[in-house]
Amino acid sequence: AGRAAECGQSESERESMRGVSVKRESLRLGAPAGGRPCLRAERTARREGGTSAFRARAAARGEQLWVPPGLQLPNMKEETWMNSGAPASASSGGYDEHRASTPPPDLPSILLDARILWLGMPIVSAVSELIIAQLLYLQYKDPGRDIYMYINSTGTCRADGSVVGFETEATAIYDTMNYVGSDVCTVNCGVAIGQSCVLLAAGAKGKRAMLPHATAMLHQPRVPATGSRQAIEIAIKNREVQSQKRDMLSILSRHTGHSEEKIDKDIMRPFYMQPKDALDYGIIDAVVESKRVEDLIGQVKSSDQWDKEAGLVAK
Repeated sequence: AGRAAECGQSESERESMRGVSVKRESLRLGAPAGGRPCLRAERTARREGGTSAFRARAAARGEQLWVPPGLQLPNMKEETWMNSGAPASASSGGYDEHRASTPPPDLPSILLDARILWLGMPIVSAVSELIIAQLLYLQYKDPGRDIYMYINSTGTCRADGSVVGFETEATAIYDTMNYVGSDVCTVNCGVAIGQSCVLLAAGAKGKRAMLPHATAMLHQPRVPATGSRQAIEIAIKNREVQSQKRDMLSILSRHTGHSEEKIDKDIMRPFYMQPKDALDYGIIDAVVESKRVEDLIGQVKSSDQWDKEAGLVAK
């Protein structure tokens, strides 16, 4: 009392100031003194306490709720865990009923599972690497079963004739086709130009086909622009190109039945063939008008088979 008198403050003024301090402290914490926690305090507790603390408070509130006679309150803790989206969780209904345990397959995986290879780009190193890997995988997975190769490619060149790949990229695919024990059925569904036409002709005998409006074309091996070189280097490159040409003529002669001299004469300039022309020349064995007529296209799995193998759970 003496100190309060010295400072010019009465006892009531000190009590008033103490009450203001308590109120400020309680507001800082987010709840009035002695009262129920406000929304701000609950948000702070949820952020600091984490998800487990929030679940515990939710379950505690559920136990305090008034429940009408004959009505059972669901277990909120179990419901929270069941709808948490965990990989091993299961739900009794709703959108979780047909949730896959694994991601859906991509299109190349679906085609590969049906033993279908798609050659839809110029033959560069990345394309030949993928085709060869797929051939080896299918041979390992099911030896002796047919493999289907669909072709819509300009070979080792672009559509304008500029060279983008080596001739050896195509011969690598060709050698792998002969290496595997399965028959490779080739189907041209667009264009098969240059080395792609060679791969079309290299399919298993009796299993080479073209769609009605597809086009095939043979041309001589082409060399990319190499800039200025010494005369000896040009001569070496010429011998290499001539060797690749002889290989190409030998492959075509083996699969078409024509002599190498005839083929060499025919491809002096670009040699275009429509489906009937390719059939007469021996590049293909059939023109596929419809899958119902010619069964040259691999069967794919039904939707039920994909759902089962993808881990879809139907309640």
